[in-house]
Amino acid sequence: MTLDLLRFTTAGSVDDGKSTLIGRLLYDTQQVFDDQLAHVAEASRRRGGDGALDLALLTDGLRAEREQGITIDVAYRYFATPPTDDGGGRRFIIADCPGHQQYTRNMVTGASTADLAVILLDVRHGLLEQSKRHAFISALLGIPHLVVAVNKMDLVDCSRERFGEIVEEFERFAAKLRGRPGVVYIPISALDGDNVVARSERMDWYDGPTLLELLEQVEVAYDHPYDVPARLPVQWVIRPSGELGGSDYRAYAGQLASGALRPGDPVVVLPGGRPTRVAAIDTFGEEIPEALAPLSIAVRLDDELDISRGDMLAIADQPPQVAREIEADVCWFTDQPLRAGARYELKHTTRVAGAVVDRLLDVVDVHTLERNPAPPQLALNDIGRVRLRTSAPLAFDPYERNRRTGSFILIDPATNGTVGAGMISR
Repeated sequence: MTLDLLRFTTAGSVDDGKSTLIGRLLYDTQQVFDDQLAHVAEASRRRGGDGALDLALLTDGLRAEREQGITIDVAYRYFATPPTDDGGGRRFIIADCPGHQQYTRNMVTGASTADLAVILLDVRHGLLEQSKRHAFISALLGIPHLVVAVNKMDLVDCSRERFGEIVEEFERFAAKLRGRPGVVYIPISALDGDNVVARSERMDWYDGPTLLELLEQVEVAYDHPYDVPARLPVQWVIRPSGELGGSDYRAYAGQLASGALRPGDPVVVLPGGRPTRVAAIDTFGEEIPEALAPLSIAVRLDDELDISRGDMLAIADQPPQVAREIEADVCWFTDQPLRAGARYELKHTTRVAGAVVDRLLDVVDVHTLERNPAPPQLALNDIGRVRLRTSAPLAFDPYERNRRTGSFILIDPATNGTVGAGMISR
């Protein structure tokens, strides 16, 4: 099915104009309130501008970001365009991700739920290391659409030849991306607004869509819940003492990660594999005949079973894999390297288990996308395949089949900081 909500992220190297692009989108679609404009105008004046609005300030909300002129954290913005006769109009959630290599972990966070990634390239510099890393991560995360926005075209006199060179360079790189997502190339000037919302008169040689036109029209097909197996990670066991069902009421609450559940469906409780059936489904205090992902629900079962947080209810004839050893692609977020034998906490859906790094299998060269032989360690921003052993069994699907049950994060138990994000391959 296709929804009218599009989640997209901006990514690329530092100072390629990601925040300015989002500011331009918001400004030119009249999504900015007068008081916000006044605040941005005053901040632009204090920074010594020439009187023009610094549209990047609409998204760079942290004080450190405004002082340094960079994006540090992921900034989320929401806007919508009205329906038009030619089929335009959509709701959008934008994740403006930082470009600095130091904040790659924030980019992974912002891109993890995106349906489309806008990779910005500075036309003067072309495809840089961080641009390649962000494009590879976008493909690794399973984002189905990539838009390469070649920015700052005004600085090269809107050269058609230079734009063509950038397209050829990225095409050579994109040919190696896993899954080879569809790529659309748009020449833009985020500062002046060319081909962002309005079509550029200075680039009359470009006959493709503007960025907004593409965002409104791109088909983002979602798997219908009927087409994927049901998965319910248990977050909470509900045993109220009176109001809802009396003292005999017992339900298992969580957000349906995928699929659909109905009363009468046969399910298994994992990791133990105990079979039972769905007796009833409740949400907001009411019993419902069917639940579709990603609804938050409370499920009552026919049998009284020992179920706790971290267990998973799955449709009986299509269960996930259950194992204590997994292989996963890991994006490493911290200066302290990942080495074989290191111990972490692994958070997967609602389960937290201890994890030991059994071995490193390979590391990705972001320039060539080749997988090189196992390194002695993964350093900051490295992406490599790792084998892990966990203290408790995990119920999972490979990431390419189910993004919710195929992903996890690694936590340093000494600092409680997130040190890596993983996508399970098997």
